[in-house]
Parts: sequence; structure tokens; C-alpha cells
Amino acid sequence: MKQFTLILLILLFTAAHGQKTVENKLDDISTAVNKGLYPNVEGLVITKNGKPIYEKYFHGFKKDSLHDSRSAFKSVAGLLAGIAIDKGFIKNVNEKVYSFFPEYKPYGNWNVLKDSMTVENLLEMKSGFDCEEWNGDKDCEDEMQNTQDWIKFCLDLPLKNKPGSQWDYTSINAMLLGGIIAHSSKMTVSDFADKYLFKPLGITSYKWTKDPLGHETAAGSFYISTNDMNKIGQLVLNDGVFNGKRIVSKKWIKAMTEKRHKIENFSNVGISKNKIAIPQPAYYGYTWYNEEVKTENFKYNIVFASGNGGQYIMVVKDLNLVVSFTGKSYNSSKSKLPFDILTSYVLPYFDKQ
Repeated sequence: MKQFTLILLILLFTAAHGQKTVENKLDDISTAVNKGLYPNVEGLVITKNGKPIYEKYFHGFKKDSLHDSRSAFKSVAGLLAGIAIDKGFIKNVNEKVYSFFPEYKPYGNWNVLKDSMTVENLLEMKSGFDCEEWNGDKDCEDEMQNTQDWIKFCLDLPLKNKPGSQWDYTSINAMLLGGIIAHSSKMTVSDFADKYLFKPLGITSYKWTKDPLGHETAAGSFYISTNDMNKIGQLVLNDGVFNGKRIVSKKWIKAMTEKRHKIENFSNVGISKNKIAIPQPAYYGYTWYNEEVKTENFKYNIVFASGNGGQYIMVVKDLNLVVSFTGKSYNSSKSKLPFDILTSYVLPYFDKQ
């Protein structure tokens, strides 16, 4: 009996002191952030199977703080486009862009090739407009924001390439996606999003950015909490279902998250300078990215939304995991540090479960 009691006490002591809880293990992230190893990370939320595992905020940022999602919101625009197609407002991705905007005729800088531009070209960043933000060659967004009508500005831009032929990252494409959703549904983008996406997800606190005429941008400058960003990731993880309710079709989630275009000579993990990962190329789909995180011990494909400064919604389907980040490392390689956190702390822990 004494021996049994001794063994029981040892087991209880080990459970209490030798085995860290999930939160305690992941608190190594908090320690690293507070030591300054990951400057400007402001929010981090991790859920598994839809259940909260870790939620921490830093540098004065709080649970209910709204954060500029930057270009991560382009991925939300992709979801909204899918919902509009599911509901028949947009027939399919092959519909012609300029057919939605007859009231803007005559268009400036007209080129007959504009007649061939499709919704899919916008989703894939292959519109052909003479704009390119990826390498900073020609950022049309700043110029757009100085005009009264952002839709008109986008439609009037000159073409550089035949639509569908060249991948050039630009916010103009997402701005026009928003305009198409508004015109086809005869609702504002904000009303459409509120009715068909945000309310079903339980997202009630957010802020849009609009032009002087009231056109909401679907390209960025949308303010939302880190936790609500995580809900969007859960929707993607669950193939368009949230809390048992279908919000967008599984078919659209599959099409949206496919590896459609390889981004040459680019790896988020590589830029993060993680020491254990083998950098892999990033791919673009319909407004969402893919990149594999590969080490000697594990390999996982990450589907994610990405915004300047460190705004991420990361979906790890093989682990039923969603990881959302917000930060303020704008225009800096430090904006990729969340990939180092993912590779060094998050994936190794859940890989062992």
C-alpha cells in the first residue's frame, strides 16, 4: 500500500511540475516577444479545432483593439467574391470586369484588351494594369487615394500587359472586386459583407476605409481584431462552414486556395531567417497564398492571408490549426517574423501531439 501511495504521489508531482500545459509551453513565445526578439508583434491568437489555445497581446494592444489588416483583407475580398458567385450575383469568374461598370463610360486610357479582363484576372493578380506593388515598381494605390472616385481611377488606368498573361501584385484588383460585388448585389460592399460574412461569423466590430464618394476599399485599410481575423481562418479551415453553418461553398474554398501562380524567388520563411527551416517557394491563388514550412522534422503546407506590417491569417489544415497575427513592422523584413514564430514554436509543439 505504501509503495502504491508513493508511486501515485510521484505521478501527481510529475503531472504538476514535469509536464507543462499547452499555454505554458506556448508562453515561450510571450517571453521571446517581451525580450524584444520579435519586435512589433501586437497580437497572436491560436485555435485548434475551433477552440482557443493561445491568445496574447503586446505593446498596449488589447483583445478588442481594432488593427489595420492591410493587404490581408484582400483575402477577405476573395471570400466575398466567392459568396457573390455562390448566390448568383456574379455568374462565374469568367464574367468581364468592365461589363459591371457601364455608368463610367467612356473610360479613360481605353484599350480594346480591357474588354477581355475577367473577374478571375482580378482574383489572380493578372489584370494587366500598369501597376506593381510587389517590388515597388509602380504603386498605384497612393495615387488612387488622392482622387475622389477610386473605382473610376482604377477603371481608367492604362494597361501594361494583356489581361491574364502576367502576375503583377496591385491593390487596384481588389478595389475593383469590391466594386463588382457592390454593383452585382446592388448593396454596398460593407452591407454585403455584414449580411453574408461578418454576422454569420459573429464579427460585429470593424471599420472600413472609404473614398470621398463612399466606395469602400476591399484592398486593405480595414480594421478588425486579431481574434476576429482568426474566425475568418476557421472558415477557410472548415471548407466554408462556421459553427455548423455553410457560409461559402467548399468548391470556392478549394479554388481560392489552390497553388495557381509560383512567386519567383520569394519565400516568407526564407525572409524570416528561421534557422531550422528549408525555404520553399510561395504561391498565389485567388487572393490567398500557399507556402510549405519544411524542416528536418516536419513539413506542413500553410494557406494564408498576408498584410504589410505582419498581419497574417494562417491555416494549417493537417493540424486543424489557425494562427492569426497582427503587428506594426511596416515596410520591413521584420514583418515576416511571424513565420519564424510559427516554425520555431507553434508547429513543433502541435507536431508532437
